[in-house]
Amino acid sequence: METVPRDVRTELSSGGTPGATARLHFSPAYAPLELGPLTDIDAPATIRLGLQRRAAANLRSHVLRALRRFTALLVADLGSFYVMRELVRAVRDLAVFGEGIAAPLQSALPRGILNGWQYAAALFVALFVSGNYGRGDQRRDARRLFIASALATALPLWMTLWTRGLEPVMVQYAFTTLLVWAGLVAERRAIDRIVARFLPVYRNTAATLFVGPAEACRQAIDSPTFAQGGESRPVGFVDVHVPPAPDALGHAANFRSLLQRTGAEVVVIAGYLPDNRFREVVDASLEAQSQLLSVPRSIAIAGVQPNLVWRQGQPLVELTAPSLKAWQLALKRCVDLLGATVGLLVALPVMLVVAVAIKLDSRGPVFFRQERIGTGGRRFRVWKFRTMHNGASDAAHRELVHQMLRGDDAAAARQSADGPVYKLVDDVRVTSVGRLLRRTSLDELPQLLNVLRGEMSLVGPRPPLLYELEKYDHWQFDRLQVLPGITGLWQVSGRNRLTYRQMCELDVEYVRRWSVWLDLKILFRTIPVVLFNSGRAA
Repeated sequence: METVPRDVRTELSSGGTPGATARLHFSPAYAPLELGPLTDIDAPATIRLGLQRRAAANLRSHVLRALRRFTALLVADLGSFYVMRELVRAVRDLAVFGEGIAAPLQSALPRGILNGWQYAAALFVALFVSGNYGRGDQRRDARRLFIASALATALPLWMTLWTRGLEPVMVQYAFTTLLVWAGLVAERRAIDRIVARFLPVYRNTAATLFVGPAEACRQAIDSPTFAQGGESRPVGFVDVHVPPAPDALGHAANFRSLLQRTGAEVVVIAGYLPDNRFREVVDASLEAQSQLLSVPRSIAIAGVQPNLVWRQGQPLVELTAPSLKAWQLALKRCVDLLGATVGLLVALPVMLVVAVAIKLDSRGPVFFRQERIGTGGRRFRVWKFRTMHNGASDAAHRELVHQMLRGDDAAAARQSADGPVYKLVDDVRVTSVGRLLRRTSLDELPQLLNVLRGEMSLVGPRPPLLYELEKYDHWQFDRLQVLPGITGLWQVSGRNRLTYRQMCELDVEYVRRWSVWLDLKILFRTIPVVLFNSGRAA
């Protein structure tokens, strides 16, 4: 029997044993494995030899699976190409939708577009070099497919650029690229649906063994990554705790034996493994030529992307790249300065009209300055147009915030014509002009001054009030890692229809997912939210 460390043997003797029969209890879709007691065939030397013999079969399975995937995608791509080619011919040459559509199409797309084997060859090369025949989500990634379509269209059109001129070629290029891209995206998604609908769930999938703490393994098995209908077929998990969980196949001390007996082609490390267990799992997986994957939960929580770097011949996994983030933050600041400057110049006439309206509507100053909490807990005063009567008490708002902080959403919700909102409704403190300013979000325009001063950003979490900060849970402090923003993820995801906790969760999600592209996306989504008052600003 394979050697089990003394401390593990001692603890195992009080609970389940690694040699005991184990049965899986996950989903009815899984075929449970039953492993009997360890015997002489599980001796260390026999196990190692068995894993080495299995290595050739595992490699062959991986190669055959890759070839099947490549062949199926290639045939489907060629089929999709010829369908699109015949569609263009039918609309342009046979005028199946009438001469009104055929005539301009003949001018924009002359004969020769999607021309036989030349374009098919260019499409294959483009799909191959852009990684669209790879594993996992690569083959269905819309961005990769668009790059391949653009490249495939550019190759055969290069020579016609010099004979037909730039403008007609660009029209032909744009139309062809979008047509081919739409066809490829539809085809790849159709393949997934056809496979899920007509093929057995686990046909041609790789037997997958999980190792790690029981709870982490169960979460990984139930996750969409390894769920039913994917590329993996879970056969069970190996627990690192003592005693192992009742539904585990055994303890990690016997990993080699369990790997051999399950015939797993893929090994997934879920959660934390001690160094000695990690080495054993890696060594055994290499012996069997099993694919080794990891589910790094700490990375998922931190919201970082791992990257392999080499220093003095030593490989290191880089979880954060401060230099890259510094450049991104510098770019974000440039966008803030440019956006705030242009915004103030464009909005200046509107702001002057608003200032006059506020003065004519009620007594008091034009601007309202309120203390808020910014990055790292720094206090600053946010600028807004005054929307309330001068000197109005904030007691009602404090009570609303305290209710939301306590999680008393039912009490905090205010009813409007369209349902509940988590904001004071029909607030008597708000002036007539102020109600219009809130509805149109014009009261936020002076915050562009805060952006210029570096106290705020165009996009970021909502800056909390001091009495909000005093009630924060530990996870909510993540909102203070970046500059607060005039708009943010929660504003374009429901606004005042969201509970306070949902708002905080969206702010934290923004901090973890932050990128310049996400900022631009939020800015563009803010426009219709403001125009149509989505989420009820007031």
